[in-house]
Amino acid sequence: MTGAFVLSINMFVAALFAVAFAVVASTNPTVRGARWLAAGYGVGVLDVALEFSLPWLVHPDLAVFSIYVVYLTALTCGVIGVATHYGAPPPKHGIILIWILAAALIPVMMSLPYGSGPRTLLYQIPYVVLQLLMTLVVLRASRKMALDKLLIVVSSLVAVTYLVKAAVAWKIGIASGPQGYLSSDYAAISQTLGAVFLIALALVLLLVIMRDTTIEMVVRSETDPLSGLLNRRGFARYAEKSVLYAQRNKLPLALVSIDLDRFKAINDSFGHAAGDMVIADFADVLATSVKGNDLVARMGGEEFAILLPGRSAVEARVIAESIRKSIPELLPQRLDLEMPVTASFGVAELAETDGLADLSRRSDQALYEAKATGRDRISIVYQ
Repeated sequence: MTGAFVLSINMFVAALFAVAFAVVASTNPTVRGARWLAAGYGVGVLDVALEFSLPWLVHPDLAVFSIYVVYLTALTCGVIGVATHYGAPPPKHGIILIWILAAALIPVMMSLPYGSGPRTLLYQIPYVVLQLLMTLVVLRASRKMALDKLLIVVSSLVAVTYLVKAAVAWKIGIASGPQGYLSSDYAAISQTLGAVFLIALALVLLLVIMRDTTIEMVVRSETDPLSGLLNRRGFARYAEKSVLYAQRNKLPLALVSIDLDRFKAINDSFGHAAGDMVIADFADVLATSVKGNDLVARMGGEEFAILLPGRSAVEARVIAESIRKSIPELLPQRLDLEMPVTASFGVAELAETDGLADLSRRSDQALYEAKATGRDRISIVYQ
């Protein structure tokens, strides 16, 4: 298999992935980093085109220099793309230092014989460091799921392949000049390694993007856009898990159902914009009143719920009372409402034979009792 043939495969693969990442970026603008990855693989196509031109050039030094710079550019786009996708600032200082190193190595490389081991090693060093920088970006990311770990491994292996290329050049040489590069055994080995890891890295990156897009879609489907809290669907999914965990481990768990009092009157008197502000502000009050494992949701309209793992009904009542007392102080801050904003609360504790539906039914029963007996109060239904 000749170097030219493998190089043509690399060109096709790079173009294919450039299009793939471009399509992802254009169809889903929220996907961070895909444009940079598309640019990186697109620049890689230019790199391959320049390598194809080498046999026909009388003075190939400019092309050799251009290939070096173009490939550095492609890797730089890849690093920025990965950093952007993971929500991290691009490592500008590291990139600048690597480019300074690459520029400093150019006169040293040009002074060494073409195809020699030392020259090839110096040629590959900036590539190695840039690829390791990509690995470092993923290592420093907050999430470490299976695909992220796989990306770390593949990116590290890509860095190793650059050193392997230098070792191969040291062992068998390349060619007497750039014009003979494509017909050399080194080109066949180098381009084959490039093809394998080019595909592997791109596939893992696409899988990471697809996974994160799916997660984002699920989060959106389970989040109430006005309040930023879980919606009924999201609450049910997470609450079921909490109920099962509490029953298996014989731990207490309480549910607080909440309803803003006379909310329709607020909408009718002050407009739906004012009502939306009350909902959003009340959601903030609830969110800041609970701990990390607690669930807060807007169940619909002016109805909310708080699930309190590890807490009894008595403890839940204390939390509900704290929220109830804070409402008149915190809610009117953005609105000059003539009527007070209050809420009613219903509290129930998980029984041994309860499912989530049973717990919700008893909590709603307590809420109805609180509203029927005058509103702005808390009612508890015991087991």
